Amino acid sequence: MEHVKGKTVVITGASKGIGVATARVLAGLGARVVLAAQSGDALAQETGGIAVPCDVSDFAQVQAVVDQAGDVDVLVNNAGLIDPIALLTDSDATAWGRVVDVNVKGVYHGLRAVLPDMVARGSGTVINISSGASTSALEGWSHYCATKAAVLSMTRVADKEVRGSGVRVMGLSPGTVATDMQREIAASGINPVSQLSWDAHIPPDWVGQAIAVLMGPEGNAWCGQDFSLKTEAGRKIVGLPPL
Repeated sequence: MEHVKGKTVVITGASKGIGVATARVLAGLGARVVLAAQSGDALAQETGGIAVPCDVSDFAQVQAVVDQAGDVDVLVNNAGLIDPIALLTDSDATAWGRVVDVNVKGVYHGLRAVLPDMVARGSGTVINISSGASTSALEGWSHYCATKAAVLSMTRVADKEVRGSGVRVMGLSPGTVATDMQREIAASGINPVSQLSWDAHIPPDWVGQAIAVLMGPEGNAWCGQDFSLKTEAGRKIVGLPPL
């Protein structure tokens, strides 16, 4: 993992779940982590990185994180919401729109903030956290399925626009991960995912390990598409236990 050492990595949604785990994994491998989160000071001290308060739905705040980070080698677009889970007929329009602001606009804002400089330097990697929901239809998840489908489309478009410049854009679909989001899903009682047992979910640090691998040459094969940890091949590449 020498390719991780010394790299400046911006991680959005870094105050919990996948974001926290990824920061710890990458810092342990020698990366300089920049935590874009509402509350990340304690994690910044632990990892030797820096924390910048950030609401990814506000482009100015995302740009401020990137400006403070300096030359960004890797952006992990991780920030995302699924709550409140509700059938379309029961959904709250304001809350539904907030999920769009974070899950879709937040990813766009990250791309918009880092890509110009990455292209100018001729190097850089963006990893968008995706989901099987990007290609699935699940009751109560109209907001999440729609926004993750949009993220996959942005990954594809961004790759087309920057491929050949030395910049890579790819997605990572981890499957179900043992985080607070899964507790929200279980509490909803809606659709089969809410019925999964806790031990069916993978540890969040496995996602961090996958990101570390994708930062290297193995990531080249996944530009413009989602790398999945729900396949035997994906887990083998990362060195994780088989399904």
